Amino acid sequence: MAKKASPEPSPSLPLKMFITCKTWFSYRYGTFSTEELVNTAAELGLTSLGLTNINSTADMWDFVDFCRIKNIKPIAGAEIRNKDILCYTLLAKNDAGLLEINRFLSQHLQAEQTFPERPDCFLEVFIIYPWGSFAAQNLKKYEFIGVLASELNRLKRQEVEAFPQRYIIRHPVTFQNKTYFNVHRLLRAIGKNTLISKLGEKDFASPDEMFVPEAELMSAFRNYPGLITNTLQLIDSCHIQTELHSDKNKKNYSASKEDDRHLLEKLALEGLAYRYGSNPIAKARVVKELKIINDLNFNAYFLIVWDVIRYAQSRGFYYVGRGSGANSIVAYCLKITDVDPIKLDLYFERFLNPNRTSPPDFDIDFSWKDRDEVIDYVFRRYGKEHVSLLGMYSTFQRRAIIRELGKVFGLPKEEIDQLVRSKDQPMNEDKIQRTILKYGQLLENFPNHLSIHPGGMLISEKPIYQYTVNELPPKGFCTAQIDMFLAEKIGLFKLDILSQRGLGHIKETIALVKRNRGIDIDIHQVEQFMSDPKVAEQIRKADTIGCFYIESPAMRQLLTKLKCDDYLTLVAASSIIRPGVAQSGMMKQYIERFHDPEKIVYLHPKMKELLEETYGVMVYQEDVIKVAHHFAGLDMGEADILRRAMSGKYRSHNRFNEIREKYFANCKKLGHEDSVAAEVWRQMESFGGYSFSKAHSASFAVESYQSLYLKTYFPMEFMVAVINNFGGFYGTEFYFHELKRTGAKVNPPCVNRSEYLTHIQGDEVFVGLIHVQQLEAKLCSLILEEREKNGAYLNLEDFIERTHAGPEQLNILISVGAFGFTGLGKKKLLWKANFAQKHLTSIPDSPALFKEPPMDFTLPDFPDYPLEDALDEINLLGFALSDMFRLCAHDGRGTVMADQLVHLLGKNVEVLGQLVVTKDVRTIHKEHMAFGTFLDPKGDWLDTVHFPPSLKRFPFQGKGFYKIRGKVVEDFGTYAVDVQAMWKVGLKDKKSVSPSASYSNTFV
Repeated sequence: MAKKASPEPSPSLPLKMFITCKTWFSYRYGTFSTEELVNTAAELGLTSLGLTNINSTADMWDFVDFCRIKNIKPIAGAEIRNKDILCYTLLAKNDAGLLEINRFLSQHLQAEQTFPERPDCFLEVFIIYPWGSFAAQNLKKYEFIGVLASELNRLKRQEVEAFPQRYIIRHPVTFQNKTYFNVHRLLRAIGKNTLISKLGEKDFASPDEMFVPEAELMSAFRNYPGLITNTLQLIDSCHIQTELHSDKNKKNYSASKEDDRHLLEKLALEGLAYRYGSNPIAKARVVKELKIINDLNFNAYFLIVWDVIRYAQSRGFYYVGRGSGANSIVAYCLKITDVDPIKLDLYFERFLNPNRTSPPDFDIDFSWKDRDEVIDYVFRRYGKEHVSLLGMYSTFQRRAIIRELGKVFGLPKEEIDQLVRSKDQPMNEDKIQRTILKYGQLLENFPNHLSIHPGGMLISEKPIYQYTVNELPPKGFCTAQIDMFLAEKIGLFKLDILSQRGLGHIKETIALVKRNRGIDIDIHQVEQFMSDPKVAEQIRKADTIGCFYIESPAMRQLLTKLKCDDYLTLVAASSIIRPGVAQSGMMKQYIERFHDPEKIVYLHPKMKELLEETYGVMVYQEDVIKVAHHFAGLDMGEADILRRAMSGKYRSHNRFNEIREKYFANCKKLGHEDSVAAEVWRQMESFGGYSFSKAHSASFAVESYQSLYLKTYFPMEFMVAVINNFGGFYGTEFYFHELKRTGAKVNPPCVNRSEYLTHIQGDEVFVGLIHVQQLEAKLCSLILEEREKNGAYLNLEDFIERTHAGPEQLNILISVGAFGFTGLGKKKLLWKANFAQKHLTSIPDSPALFKEPPMDFTLPDFPDYPLEDALDEINLLGFALSDMFRLCAHDGRGTVMADQLVHLLGKNVEVLGQLVVTKDVRTIHKEHMAFGTFLDPKGDWLDTVHFPPSLKRFPFQGKGFYKIRGKVVEDFGTYAVDVQAMWKVGLKDKKSVSPSASYSNTFV
């Protein structure tokens, strides 16, 4: 008896068949953005949709969210590939299935393992194999064969009829249309680093991987109605129920929520006694904050941060707690931050309030040397099942994508460079160039690859794989495929464990001072540093090179303009230096009002009361809250929502409009004139996007004072620490310059006196072996180990015998001056080294029992030239330790020094300078101009201004010496040269100067 045919599907059946769709998070493959994919599905009337990105679930929760908004059933999955080979597609039956998929992907991606041909580790996951992979009779209940419409003519009916439940429809969706099919092909060529013309058919998707009309898909499978039924049943079996925007973080630090509440209260009150004694105002605020923290279920979060800080303290790590968390007195009492919120009148509501929908924010900075150990502690303390670093993704931007497309189309480098610049310099475009520019625009902002957030960590209550795949980048810590915005949507908030070199400067300086001088420094006595007159003078002079956050030319100029010598002014400077504030004109307005406060006209008496400290200018994010609350009568929670919305961090547009309406209604009730209310609103709105948290600036200023104190009282050790931490605004050579200015005697690397890093003893400094370019790290280690074991090297021959350094490495050491202790010139040493190497026929198994004296030779007198050492240092260290200006081909006649500019205001002068750094900016007319920073021949810092006409005629030409002609200008006490002409000056011939000549003498 013949089987009864399955009924034809109803023509009105809602379209559900697209269960294998991709977005641009199938990196260098898919072309839909997540939202565009869902919106397109909604426009087509789809009632369900599946997302299966290649080896990724990076945007799954955005997909789920967008689907729910459009009343589309989301189906979660992933497409598994080994390189270009499609293995199978995974679909989660439920949330547990998604966890299984994420864990499966994580295990294989982290171990860089090939995915198995047929996985057997799933309980709540459907597996769909491409047709032709496996015979249907071998499949289990949760395994299926996906059939493409293009494969139907090869599909045998008897196969399907024999195992009718094992076949479903597979119609991938990868791109929008034919144009984006071309985009897909270009992405594949970029991904494979090959020419577009060399792609084979198997290298890219089929051109039909697009949404197709319902009737077309149904018509294609009309002879196999069972496949349609199976597909619908499969879809009906999949459900994702996880609620978004709800707390997914670790629920408790201790045994229960109530235990957490008691522990946090105990720790806060103990810290209150330490910080404030019996201050009733401080206690009232602690009690208030604890209630809000408990009501919002953030006790565990505070305790986890406290736990991290406690671990860091136990290991002797220096740290700075900053971000809006420094607005909290509880954080201050827990020693998470050293910023006193009462002293600075900081609002807790800026950090946490009952109306805040997003989590609180702590940024904890550690030394770059300590940060990884802190991260490792968090992983070990809270478990790798529940912890990951936060991911982010880099995107294609115009310049990079044009370069990539240029390579894909086979253009020569010169033409690609010209095309990159074509935005500002129009060119004669041919067809290929037009194609590149067209598709370059389409590709802008496409995600390119997964990256690592600078410091965010996630700690979840459920296994972290419930929400994300974890990869293992070269850094060595598991990193989520989701970014901070998606994490927030899920309900996971980040703890920022950051690194910075400034803390390394402080930590190493303290150790160097202890070793070199026997002095113990309590770096936490910040209040004393703030009242120290010598430190105040150091700031006033802007002598801040090497000091955290306040060493750049722009910051040093700002300190001078503000005559800064106190904490509050430094806090303000740390905020208004930010690019947004400076570009908006508020920095200039602040400086002008600082110098002439009598001319300030306040919009309203209340504004004077609120902003008198900052001369009527909104400097901090807290100022927006303050004005909204006290001037317009919004409560503190609403004021913070307003602040967040103005800075672009709040996504509820309706809530923002409600608060805006309430602001103006309140102003009318309070009797404010409409024009005044509108102007205050305009100022808040224009400022909001640029603002900086006062607590953030205060944290920076505390660390700046710590650096300043060390630079003031221990300048040699401080500069050595800066050099050894390889971080700061300037290049290493300029920190060595500053070190010499402290009076330190700086010696070239020495095999007997140098360590791997730069070493100080008394006032004598030996450059570290790490600075010798092309010197192998293995030989560095051997030199130090052998010296530690068997004592100093006696001579060149002894060194060769004990280290067996090769000829090339030996020549480097001799040329850089590492054998200066022998008293022999470099040329003689090179001759002797060459002789010794030729006669060292074998490497002895053990050191000689008795030392034989080296063979003595009568060598000719080799001529020594005065500039040879400096040139050797430039070649091998990247900079000269001696006076650089001895190398300058210009003799300096007719030029003036930086310290003379104050007496030459408005005069035309010529100066000679060594270029330190430049800063490019655009004028309001979008023209290029620049600021320059130079060293003059006396070693003083010199600033220059290069307006567009001058910069166009006399551009910078890289590192080196420049002769500059221009007019001396002044701006609130800072002097600079407005450049009219500039020429690069070459180097002298090495034979051209007498050995005793000092360049600076030519100016005496």
